[in-house]
Amino acid sequence: MIKIKNLHKSYNIGKNSLHVLKGLDIEIKEGELVAIMGSSGSGKSTLLNIIGMLDNHDKGSYELDGVIIKKMNETKAAEYRNKFLGFVFQSFNLINYKNALDNVILPLYYQGISRKVREKKALKYLSDVGLKNWSHHLPNELSGGQKQRVAIARAMVSEPKVLLADEPTGALDSNTSKEVMDLIQKINKAGKTILVVTHEHDISQMCSRIVKLKDGVIVEDKKIKQKKAL
Repeated sequence: MIKIKNLHKSYNIGKNSLHVLKGLDIEIKEGELVAIMGSSGSGKSTLLNIIGMLDNHDKGSYELDGVIIKKMNETKAAEYRNKFLGFVFQSFNLINYKNALDNVILPLYYQGISRKVREKKALKYLSDVGLKNWSHHLPNELSGGQKQRVAIARAMVSEPKVLLADEPTGALDSNTSKEVMDLIQKINKAGKTILVVTHEHDISQMCSRIVKLKDGVIVEDKKIKQKKAL
């Protein structure tokens, strides 16, 4: 599903260059649930941004579902993101003045689907995350865990190949974190490829593989016995 070879990324800061990713090699197969770990500055967010087509790499190759991803313009990148990827963020990134249903519908606007079909599909995914009865509630009427469930439904509604979750439990208490990870595990068991960026050891143990980055290189890549979230 994801093939990365000799991936490099640097940023220019004034007259200096910061080499963030230093020749990464990683392959993620369809249906894997992978935790990407590392301290601040390790390169994990940069790696996720490149996989998510939010940033370009300088050197090496990145292949997603058989498609070579390389220096696309924003229009093309947006088209591919909508086709291949779903995103879940620590801060939920919901639109405050839109209810849960309209937040989930958003990715479908760009697919030329009728309003009636969009609503039916969005309600199905809200139902899948246990929030069908909350579809007309605004984000400020939802708990943190409910907001993240809406965000997951929004990420899944366009039926992406890969789900990218950037610190999905970072703003949640431990019990709610387990509920969200239980949902992520269920989505993974249905066959979805999922990458979870996290700095939390217990969250990483709920994945089936851990990739650790340090100073822009992979220092550990191992499969583990996955712990059930609940």
